[in-house]
Amino acid sequence: MMLPRTLQRALPVAVSPQARASYLALYSISHRAPLSQSHTRKSSRFNRSDFSGQGFSSFYEPDQPTRGPLGNTSNVGAGLITPKVLRQHLDQFVVDQDRAKIVLSVAVHEHHLRIQEIKRQHHEQARLEAQAQRRASVYRHPVEGSPKSHFDPSIHDFSSHPQTLPWLISRADEFPGQQSTVELHSHSDPLPYSEAPAYKPASSTAPDSDSLLDTSERQLQIEKSNVLILGPTGVGKTLMCKTLAKTLGLPISMSDCTTFTQAGYIGDDVESCVARLFSAANYDIDATEHGIIVLDEIDKIAGSKMSYGKDVGGEGVQQALLKIIEGTTVQVQAKPEKSANKPGGMPGGPQPPGPGGNKGEVFNIRTDNILFICTGAFSNLHKIVLDRKSKGSMGFGASIRTSNAHAAADGVMLTGPEAESFKKDSPFFVPPKNDVPNPFGVRQIQREERINVLDHVQPADLQKFGMIPELIGRIPTVCAVAALDEEALVRVLTEPKDSLIRQEEHKSYLRNIELRFTNGALREIARKASRMGTGARGLRHVVDQLLLQAKYETPGSSVKHILVTQDVALLKRAPLYFHRGQSAAFEAAHAQEEERFEEELRSQEDPTIASGTSNFQEYRKASAAGF
Repeated sequence: MMLPRTLQRALPVAVSPQARASYLALYSISHRAPLSQSHTRKSSRFNRSDFSGQGFSSFYEPDQPTRGPLGNTSNVGAGLITPKVLRQHLDQFVVDQDRAKIVLSVAVHEHHLRIQEIKRQHHEQARLEAQAQRRASVYRHPVEGSPKSHFDPSIHDFSSHPQTLPWLISRADEFPGQQSTVELHSHSDPLPYSEAPAYKPASSTAPDSDSLLDTSERQLQIEKSNVLILGPTGVGKTLMCKTLAKTLGLPISMSDCTTFTQAGYIGDDVESCVARLFSAANYDIDATEHGIIVLDEIDKIAGSKMSYGKDVGGEGVQQALLKIIEGTTVQVQAKPEKSANKPGGMPGGPQPPGPGGNKGEVFNIRTDNILFICTGAFSNLHKIVLDRKSKGSMGFGASIRTSNAHAAADGVMLTGPEAESFKKDSPFFVPPKNDVPNPFGVRQIQREERINVLDHVQPADLQKFGMIPELIGRIPTVCAVAALDEEALVRVLTEPKDSLIRQEEHKSYLRNIELRFTNGALREIARKASRMGTGARGLRHVVDQLLLQAKYETPGSSVKHILVTQDVALLKRAPLYFHRGQSAAFEAAHAQEEERFEEELRSQEDPTIASGTSNFQEYRKASAAGF
């Protein structure tokens, strides 16, 4: 083997074969060509991504807002649940009731924040107590020096600075360079320096005046704000409470106040609402003390003037609710399940936390941090408000309370001149409404502005209705919900995620049948339900009556399409059936019905279309001729 010339010059004349092999190995290592090289590129060859088709996500401009999928994220971490987010979540399930949604969203959000703050304060207090215990368990070994020899009040004179003495005694164990000794077990023998000190601070169980006046170290206590919702049935009061509680993961219980009686009478005690919440929280005391209790039909416990007997379900129940709403300790007995001791009961069923036997364990639950949401229809309360408002409307130009038939039947909502007079005295600011397009394709009709009389309710009106002032004062937030009109009921049928129309369409899909409603049929269904006076609950009654015969005849048949038109909703004909192979006829019939309904709406909005005239002059001639 021949060596390179450079290596031959460097090597001596006579070399051994082992040295020659070593030099060859060193030369091959030092002159080895790299396997891969990274060539430098100009900066102009790098592509900058603006999230418009490129796959890069690590480039940003410091002086410009963040673009791409991270543009709407929070700058301080994960997104928080805000009242706006809760309101948007409620919009997916409840139609209208804008103010009630805002009030409940704010109330539940503040309750959630209050619970988090209380937990933080408890953790902070526990940390401080543990730190104080660790400091109290620290003592100094006799070799390290006694604090008495350094800070003995008998040796040092602190008469000129008496406030410095407690601080010096507390700092007596701090010596630079010394290691403190922690007492890990109790000592039976007295310590060498445990003789009584010459100075003892005054010890007494009662706090002194300075500690009572000093509130700088006292933690801030946030009070809860209970909510009272007024309004008729079937407008979404209960649904809003359930939806918000499920969103935040808080336990919630619904209690009907109509069954509440005073202690000792037949019926449910007021403590049963806490027991229901305890059961809904899966017998978790901590979750129960931070939950939500909804007291439905609270207007049914209003005091009444009885000429005979005793009112055991009115004012007495209100008196019993005072302490529970304000905050007290309630003893709740966890009753065993009915299937717990049966031989045929499920072994994996829920078991109460109590010991064996038929008696359940008794738990003490605090109600200080439980949010109470009270709901009720409060029938005829609007008349009390109207009477109060009409007392001040005297003189020329003053509005007078109407007594027409429509106002007597639906006097909660006002329109026209009366609405304008109430609008001037609105207790809250009403922002202007923005016209949002309907994504569900249902045509909306212009709605007349309505004013809810219950928005003007004052504590004096509730007291006159029969509620005691002590209970009214413990529920500071009062909100009213409005009855649903025809346009709102149409939206209830189509817009929510679990709307009635979607439920019926899905049930037909399970039978391999396509069900479809026209816009005219939806509006007629809403019109019938609004006449019942039961709110959105009347919609199911009307729809079940329309589809009863179709649900009986079509399963197992060759029918593949069902069309419900306006004539079907008016009970003029049966639902239209379309069999296999008639999909085109089904689509054509649906399009024809929609076109006819749109033409009918246009004729109602523009009278010239109904008379067949093309302009206003022809309309005047036709009107003069009597056509």
